[in-house]
Amino acid sequence: MSAATLITAARDLSAALAPLTFAPPVTHVYNPLEYAWAPHEAYLRRYGEGSKRVVFLGMNPGPFGMAQIGVPFGEIAAVRDWLGITAPVGKPAQENPKKPVEGFACKRSEVSGARLWSLFRERFGTPEVFFATHFVANYCPLAFFAEGKNLTPDKLPAAEVAPVIAACDAHLRTVVETTGAEWVIGIGAYAEAQAVRALAGMAVKTGRILHPSPASPAANRGWAPQAVAELVRQGVWPA
Repeated sequence: MSAATLITAARDLSAALAPLTFAPPVTHVYNPLEYAWAPHEAYLRRYGEGSKRVVFLGMNPGPFGMAQIGVPFGEIAAVRDWLGITAPVGKPAQENPKKPVEGFACKRSEVSGARLWSLFRERFGTPEVFFATHFVANYCPLAFFAEGKNLTPDKLPAAEVAPVIAACDAHLRTVVETTGAEWVIGIGAYAEAQAVRALAGMAVKTGRILHPSPASPAANRGWAPQAVAELVRQGVWPA
């Protein structure tokens, strides 16, 4: 059963990352696979079953998305109302006062997630239709902060992030093997680069779409039509 395998893989990934420590400027590290495990497991159990043609791969949790509720690109309204997932969320061992975890009570919207799930809803209608052939995962489950600033994994020293990459590579390979994915599509350049490197030699094609972050001027100029055009051009989706 692929959902059970994905659940075990996520637990193994969380356990591998748990003992790691990070030097300044990192002040706080969140692992939502620990404190937000209940909604993450619900997501895998409900939508991780069966083979998937396409796996969309993000970089790491956004502070108002997966860092809050444990679901990749977890914009709260989309996860609650479209995916139909709600579950208790705890607190990180060391909570950042500038980035509190409020779970499903968080009032902030994760714009990237809102854009991503809106596109899938508009194209596929129901999550059941989307997840029959697609899946969404994050390469790295950890969120890093320097006080109030979000730090992405590519901003950390190579030596410090090496064990993170090793664990995340192994997890990604398991996801691809388990789902039987034909495509892994990086959401942004970083995720694509990790997929290309980690999956070298495996029978899977890689590609990418523009990241939907509002920090990207290009993404703010009609992200969804650009993403669809990229997927059609690469042969991932039909025109």
